[in-house]
Amino acid sequence: MADVFADLVGQDEAVATLRRAAASAAALLRASAGPETRVADGPAGPDGPEEAGGPGAGMTHAWIFTGPPGSGRSVAARAFAAALQCAHGTGCGACPGCHTTLAGTHADVRLVVPEGLSIGVGEMRALVLRAASTPSGGRWQVVIISDADRLTEAAGNALLKAIEEPPPRTVFLLCAPSTHPDDVSVTIRSRCRIVPLRQPSADAVAEVLVRRDGIAPDTADWAAAAAQGHVGRARRLARDPEARQRRDAVLAVPRRLTGVGAAFDAAAALIEAAEAEAAASVAELDEAERAALQTALGAGGTGRGATAAMRGSAGQLKDLEKRQKSRATRAQRDALDRALVDLAGFYRDALASALRAPVAPVHTDTAALAEAGAQRWAAEGALRRLEAVLECRVAIEANVKPRIAVEAMMLALWKG
Repeated sequence: MADVFADLVGQDEAVATLRRAAASAAALLRASAGPETRVADGPAGPDGPEEAGGPGAGMTHAWIFTGPPGSGRSVAARAFAAALQCAHGTGCGACPGCHTTLAGTHADVRLVVPEGLSIGVGEMRALVLRAASTPSGGRWQVVIISDADRLTEAAGNALLKAIEEPPPRTVFLLCAPSTHPDDVSVTIRSRCRIVPLRQPSADAVAEVLVRRDGIAPDTADWAAAAAQGHVGRARRLARDPEARQRRDAVLAVPRRLTGVGAAFDAAAALIEAAEAEAAASVAELDEAERAALQTALGAGGTGRGATAAMRGSAGQLKDLEKRQKSRATRAQRDALDRALVDLAGFYRDALASALRAPVAPVHTDTAALAEAGAQRWAAEGALRRLEAVLECRVAIEANVKPRIAVEAMMLALWKG
């Protein structure tokens, strides 16, 4: 049986840090005289609290996992949570604590994944309140906040108060792209220990696809390179024909940019494809949520109580629709960003070819097209096009309307 860190690809240094911390946490529990002993929670400094000392040294109550998309931030946080709940304190992967945490059913582990564009203060206050309770299993209350960079300012302040005065036996695990103030506030960062993750190599990603998912080695190598170190994306490309078709459509964009009209057509096609992908990904969940709420409100009932409940349901249905719309917007932006990453990879290959750089191409199946583009544009033209794609990503993240940002990008790609 593999331990809980087996799926954390190419992160040996981070895994070693988390193993030591889990062992320290287990030692702290063994040395504790009662359930109210607090985790060491002094100022964190660059590497968190000092690791010298007695039981619990090396363990702290707040952590931030940073790294590029696909590096495994949330995987690392969940694996660490499992190690903290492990009956042996090692993250064995076999005990009930490990199993239930990884399955998302452990009573003392709460995972917050933003469905919309941000995490609001109401949700965070409710989470902090629940996190203050005593662990039902007698070990730790663990709160995992995926995409902590999406916390609103008010939500961040609510979380900060809990981190400043942590409840006994509560551990906060935050995941963010970096510790830059745009991602995590300076005050929260100063009270957390940082676990930096790196982008895994294509070889490491391919190895895990073959070992864990049973994917053919040649397909795994291609998908790992095309996904640019993003493990989840590589798995989708290797196993999902529709994901490969969407990628093929994106990589056909450079050939379609023959004029102004073609640039606008390409922008519209890219936006519509992202919208269709997002709609398909959330449709089933939206319908299930709506049906569950209507049932809870008495839909289909015949008594006077059920009729009265349905009359007062308009507000709750409206709130649900608002949340679902926010989730759909986030899904559209995520789908569009994946397309932009693929497109950036193509122009990176063109730039590498123009410079005769001794690096492997990201997209091996369009290497000839990238080389032809490099001959036509030269290094300067390839670099300008790559910058246009990256600027489009930044603009969308800054809440520029996606259609406007993509149209501007397509015109820049056409003009060069």
